[in-house]
Amino acid sequence: MDSSTNSLEDVSADSSAEFPDRVSLMEVRLQAQEDEITLLKSSLADALRRIRLHDQLLPILKQQLIAVSPGAARVLNQVCCSDGCISSRKLSSSSGVDTIRHSAPSQLSDSMVTNTNGHMGGSESMKPSPRPATLDRSTQTEPTLPGLDTQQVPLPRRVQSLQLEDALPPGEPAAEGTRGKLHRVPGLEEDEEQEEDEEVGAEQEKELSWMSSVEEPIQPTTIRGLQREDFQDGSCSPEEPGSGSASVRTSEQNLISRSGPLSPIQEGEKKQLVRRNSEKLGNPERQRKRLDKKAASSANLLTRSPSLENRAKDLVASAGSPGSRRGTYSQGQSIKMFIRGRPITMYIPSNIQNYEDLKMEPPSERLELDWVYGYRGRDCRANLYFLPSGEAVYFIACVVVLYHINNRTQRHYRKHTDCVRCLTLHPDKVRVASGQTAGVDKDGKPLQPCVHIWDSTTLVTLQQIGLGTFQRGVASVAFSVADSGAFLCVIDDSNEHMLSVWDCNKGTKHAEVKSTNEAVFAVDFNPSDSTNIITCGKSHVYFWTLNTGQFTKKQGIFGKYKKPKFIQCFVFSLTGDVLTGDSEGNILTWGKSAADVKTLGKGAKETFQIMRQTRAHEGSVFTLCTLQGGGLLSGGGKDRKIIRWSADLAPERECEIPEKYGAVRTIADVDGEELLVGTTRNAVLRGTFSDGFVAIVQGHVDEMWGLATHPSQNIFLTCGHDRQVCLWNTEEHKLDWCITLEEYGLCAGFCPNGSVVSVGLSTGRWMVLDLLTREVVSESTDGNEQLSVMRYSPDGSFLAVGSHDNFIYIYNVTESGRRYTRFGKCNGHSSFITHLDWSKDGKYIMSNSGDYEILYWDIAAGCKLLRNRYESKDREWASYTCVLGFHVMGVWLEGSDGTDINALCRSHSERVVAVADDFCKVHLFQYPCPKPKAPSHKYDGHGSHVTNVCFTHSDSHLLSMGGKDTCILQWRVMGGGSGDSRERLGSVSASSTSTNSPEPATS
Repeated sequence: MDSSTNSLEDVSADSSAEFPDRVSLMEVRLQAQEDEITLLKSSLADALRRIRLHDQLLPILKQQLIAVSPGAARVLNQVCCSDGCISSRKLSSSSGVDTIRHSAPSQLSDSMVTNTNGHMGGSESMKPSPRPATLDRSTQTEPTLPGLDTQQVPLPRRVQSLQLEDALPPGEPAAEGTRGKLHRVPGLEEDEEQEEDEEVGAEQEKELSWMSSVEEPIQPTTIRGLQREDFQDGSCSPEEPGSGSASVRTSEQNLISRSGPLSPIQEGEKKQLVRRNSEKLGNPERQRKRLDKKAASSANLLTRSPSLENRAKDLVASAGSPGSRRGTYSQGQSIKMFIRGRPITMYIPSNIQNYEDLKMEPPSERLELDWVYGYRGRDCRANLYFLPSGEAVYFIACVVVLYHINNRTQRHYRKHTDCVRCLTLHPDKVRVASGQTAGVDKDGKPLQPCVHIWDSTTLVTLQQIGLGTFQRGVASVAFSVADSGAFLCVIDDSNEHMLSVWDCNKGTKHAEVKSTNEAVFAVDFNPSDSTNIITCGKSHVYFWTLNTGQFTKKQGIFGKYKKPKFIQCFVFSLTGDVLTGDSEGNILTWGKSAADVKTLGKGAKETFQIMRQTRAHEGSVFTLCTLQGGGLLSGGGKDRKIIRWSADLAPERECEIPEKYGAVRTIADVDGEELLVGTTRNAVLRGTFSDGFVAIVQGHVDEMWGLATHPSQNIFLTCGHDRQVCLWNTEEHKLDWCITLEEYGLCAGFCPNGSVVSVGLSTGRWMVLDLLTREVVSESTDGNEQLSVMRYSPDGSFLAVGSHDNFIYIYNVTESGRRYTRFGKCNGHSSFITHLDWSKDGKYIMSNSGDYEILYWDIAAGCKLLRNRYESKDREWASYTCVLGFHVMGVWLEGSDGTDINALCRSHSERVVAVADDFCKVHLFQYPCPKPKAPSHKYDGHGSHVTNVCFTHSDSHLLSMGGKDTCILQWRVMGGGSGDSRERLGSVSASSTSTNSPEPATS
C-alpha cells in the first residue's frame, strides 16, 4: 500500500503465503521427533542397564550350574574362556546398536519393546495387573545393585530400545525347565512376594506408553524382575521346579543357545542382530498380538502427554492445507481453530445440532459508499481543483472525491487499487488524470502503480497509463495545453525520478528520461509550447526540451541569488515567464537570457536565469495559482497567509487562515473571487478575502483507532494519534465539534443513555466527556499502559476498561454516567486486552487478548474468571466485537496469522457482521459465521490497514476508519430483509425483527 501501511513478508509472490506456514509446520514436526528421540534414548539406556545386570549375574549362574552339574563345566569351557563371555557380549550389544534402525520413525507405536519371538509381556499366568492407586510413578523407587546406574547414550533417532532376548538367534528358543532352577540365586530368594509385585510393575511399564521416558527418568528394576523377564516366553513359571536331569540338559541347551550371539568372535561367526520390524515372524497370531499392543501403546502415549496430543492434532489439522496458519479440528461438541499453531477451542451452542451441515452464504445485505470524510493535504501538492459542474475534486486514500460545494453531495471515482498520490485537470475541464502509489495485496503480490485518465461526468475510465512502467508510485502528472491535452507528462517515485511523456489517446509512451536523484515536487508543460517541460524540487529547476523523442535538459542558474533548499511550486505567467515559490519565502521570476559569448565563447548557449526576486511569505511558499486577469495567488506555510498579487507582482490583498487548519497547501480558483483552499491539516476551506474562510471538508491528520456510535442518534465519535476527539454527524455529513487532548486517544464508548462518552488514552488515563458541553465530567487512571477498549454494560451500570497491562478494570456507573467508582479487576489474561463484550443481562464479559485467548468473566460474582468455558457457549451477548469466538470463526481468511483482523462489529439486528482487516478491505459476512472459509462481500476504498468498524444505532450505515490514510468511510447498508440471526441456526423459538431495528431480537 502506501509507505505508511503495514509491511508484508518480503518473499516471492507464489510462495509468500506458504513459506512461513511450512516453517511453522516443520517446527512442530521437529519437536515431535525430538520427543521421540528422547523416548528412544531412555529405552536404550534401560536395555543397556539390563544387559549389564545380566553380565554381573552370569558368573553366579555359572557357579550354581557347576555346583548342580559338574558336566556343565565342559560346556562352559566351549562357550567362553576367562572373561571372554562378558567382553564378547558387550561387543555384540554395541554392534547391535549400530545395526538396529527404526523402520517407521514417524509412528510412535513402532518404538515398543518386543522380543525375538514376537511376545510382549509374559505368559497367561503372568499378565500384568493394575498397580495400587497409591503408587505414584513420579516418586516410585526400586532396589538397585550397588554401582549400577542408569546411563543415557546419545543415539540416532531411529535406534530402537534393546532387550537381552534380541541376542538370541531366530528359531532357537531358550530352554525353559532349567530357568526355574537357575532363577533361585543365593541371596536373592527373600522377599519373594515383594519382587513379584515389582515384576508385575515392570511388565505393566512395558505395556503402557513410554510417557514416563519423557516425563521422568527410568527407575531401575530389581535383578529379580529382570531375571523373570528371561522366562516370559516359557511355558512354566519359575515356581514350578522340574527334574534334576532335565534341568541340567535344559541348562546346557540354554547356555549353548545363548553362546552363539554372545561370542561371535570366538566362534568365527559374523552374525548381526536382526531388525525387529523387518524380521519374519513364524506365528501370525503372535504378530497380531504384538501389533495390537503397539497400537495401544501409541494411544496411551498420546493420552498421557498433552503436549504430544496437541502437536499431533495440529499436524492433522494442518495436513489438509499445508502452508495454512489457521486450521480447524472438530471434536464432538467443540471446534478447534488454529492460529499460528495455537489451538483455540470453540464450543458449539446447543441450538446447533448438525454443525457439519451448516452452509455459509454471503449476506443479502450489501454496502454502498455513501460519504468520505477527510482530505489528503498533509503530504501531497496540487491536489484540489474546481470543475465547471460546481464540484471540487480531491482525493484521500484510494478514492477521488467529487464534492458539490453548493448541494453538499459527493460522487466517488473508485478504480484505483491503492492510495492516490497526485491529480491534474485536463484543459477541457472534464477529463481528470490521477496517479496512484504501488502496493501489495494480501498475498504479498505487488500492485503496480499507474495513471488513470477518466471522465469526471460519467466516472468512466478512459485510459490506463503506464501499468508496469512506473516504480514505487506516481509523484506528479500534468496535461499539455498547447495541443489541447494530447500528451500527459509523468514523474514517478523511482530513485532516478523518471520523466516520461505519454500519448493520452493511445496510452503509449512517447519519450522517457532520468530526471534527477533529488526529490521532484512538480512538473508541467509550457502552455504555449508542448515541447518545453519544467520540473522543480530539491535545490533545482530544470528546463526540458523534447525533440523527436529525445530530451535535453538545462538547469536554472541562481547566480547572485541564494539558492533555496526547496523549489516548492511554479506557474507560467501570461507573458511566458516562469514563477517559482521556494522554501525561503520568495517568488522568483525566471527568464531566458542570451548566450554569454564573451565569457563562454562561441559555443555558448542561452540560459535560464532569475530575472527578479519578490519577497512573499515568512517561511515556504507552498502553492501558486494564476487568475484569469493575469493576477497571482500565493499560499504561505509558516505564516498561513493567502496573498493576491497583481500581474507585476504587487501585493493587493491578503488574509490569514485559522491556525487549527494548518498551513496553505493548495489553492483553487472558483470564480475569481471565491476560493477553495486545501491545508496541511487535511481540511478544505471555502471563502473569500472579504468574508474569510470556513471548512467544508475536515478530517484527522494521523492514525486513527477509536470509533464509537451513539446508541440512539445518528452521530459517531473518533479519536486517534493526532490527539483530536471528533464528533461527526452521519446525516449532515459534517463535523459537529472537535477538541484536542494532551494525549492521544485509542478507544471510546458511549454510555447507553447517550449523554456522555468515555475515551481511553495512551497512558492508561481515561476521561468522560459531556456531549453537549464537551467538558470532562470524570477521569481516572488504570495502570500506565495504553487502553484498548471502553465498553459500558447494556444497562449502563458498569464500565469495563481493557488495558495493555493485561487487566480489565470494572467500574460502577452512577449519576447518569457522571460518577465512577472502582468495582473490581479481571485478572487472568496473559497478554494485552484487545476486545471485550458484555452479555445481554449485564453480568458476564467475554474478552480477547493479544495471544489469542478467549476468557469469560462473572462480573456479578466479583470479576471471577469462569474456568469452564463450556458453560458460556449458549450465553447471549449484547454486542459482538470480539474477533475470536464461535459465532465469528468463519471471518478468518485462509492463512491469517492472528493480527490480520483488527476489528469486527455485529449489527444490532444480529444479521451481519462487518470486519476490518490489515489489507485495506472491509468485509461483510452473514451472522453467525461459525464455519471456515465463509463467503463475504468485500469492499475497497481504504489505503491503509482498516482499524475499526461500527454500525450506527439503526444499522442504516456502517462506519470504517483507516489507519495511516486518516480516512473515514461511511457505507450505506443496502438490501436485506427481516429476520433474526438465530433462524439461520434452526432455532425453534427465533423471532423476526427488522434490519433497521435498533434493538437486538429476543426469543
